[in-house]
Amino acid sequence: MPRLIIHDERLGRSKEQVLTLDCLSEYLTVRELIRQRVYQEVGDYNQTRFGTAEKPVPNLLVTPTEMEARLNAKPSKIGPNREKAIDWEDQYELACRGFESNAFFVLIGDQQAESLEERFHVAVDTEITFVKLVPLVGG
Repeated sequence: MPRLIIHDERLGRSKEQVLTLDCLSEYLTVRELIRQRVYQEVGDYNQTRFGTAEKPVPNLLVTPTEMEARLNAKPSKIGPNREKAIDWEDQYELACRGFESNAFFVLIGDQQAESLEERFHVAVDTEITFVKLVPLVGG
């Protein structure tokens, strides 16, 4: 079965493997790749928030909004029964907009993806790297 090995990279930091996804299809678009990654990350994030996961999974694309972070704070800080799960579809839309606005780019092997609709072949252990760009202060 074809498998995607997903890495995150930021300037000044080493590349780290974030997750592995099994694919049922030989071809994916960048949009489908982002969708699968965000769906998996949000599921992992929500499991961590509700205490069913062993440890937090580092992430790049899932960044809860300030309101989500406040609502998901520990119950002792905001009162009982206030925690809510993060919506993966909202995070997916944010990630797609981030790709289109160059907040991050995607390398498939050693080729940069140009658009969300770009199709690529998924082989055994295809390496994908998400590179997050950090805006410079003052320029």
